[in-house]
Amino acid sequence: MSFTVVIPARFGSSRFPGKPLALIDGKPMIQHVVERAKEAGAENIVVATDDERIQNVVEGFAQVCMTSVDHQSGTERIAEVIQTQNISGDTIVVNVQGDEPFIPAENIKQVATNLANAPQCQMATLSTPIVSVEDVFNPNIVKVLVNEKGESIYFSRSPIPFERDYMMANPNKANTSLYNRHIGIYAYRADYVNQYVNYAPSALEQIESLEQLRAIWYGDKIHCEVAVAPPPVGIDTPEDLERLLETI
Repeated sequence: MSFTVVIPARFGSSRFPGKPLALIDGKPMIQHVVERAKEAGAENIVVATDDERIQNVVEGFAQVCMTSVDHQSGTERIAEVIQTQNISGDTIVVNVQGDEPFIPAENIKQVATNLANAPQCQMATLSTPIVSVEDVFNPNIVKVLVNEKGESIYFSRSPIPFERDYMMANPNKANTSLYNRHIGIYAYRADYVNQYVNYAPSALEQIESLEQLRAIWYGDKIHCEVAVAPPPVGIDTPEDLERLLETI
């Protein structure tokens, strides 16, 4: 099975400007992401950016596609890459964020394989079990519900499912075994990306501020499986990176 990895990378970040170029072991963060994609066996790897500073660095080790500064999401940026690179409609494209230097290569391959094996689904993504009660109630931790076919029912920043009898009696407690955190990696077929970006934004995605709800709103299916490897720690600030570097 062959697949393409597209890595959206923005320079601008309110909490960590220039994050994709931050050095980790002497290499920019974005280079580590490219290396994980190579380890996963991607046939083609493209870094999609709108910033010349990122372009100038990435050209030393990967293919770069300069994209519009007007895109509102990584998916829109990927749609432009598909168009400019003439990527065929049946190609599986994996969206790997440019600030995930420690994403396991196994997870990248897993999400691509899952989509290939789920022709009824338009997208695929991953999750991981939640083990902390605090994470159940943390709106920055996105929860996902999946049916018996491995298809996502809903994504939310709220605790879903809501264990009514127990949680109404114990508002600050939860059975963590019921909850899975969504991991922000996606696989799609190239022709579906073009379809997706032509949908009007949905009410649900605007309410929850979760882009993937657009697909569910329009009746499309998102395959979701627990990741085979533990997901990386998120890097949102320079302090997050410093703490992470102290542990490796």
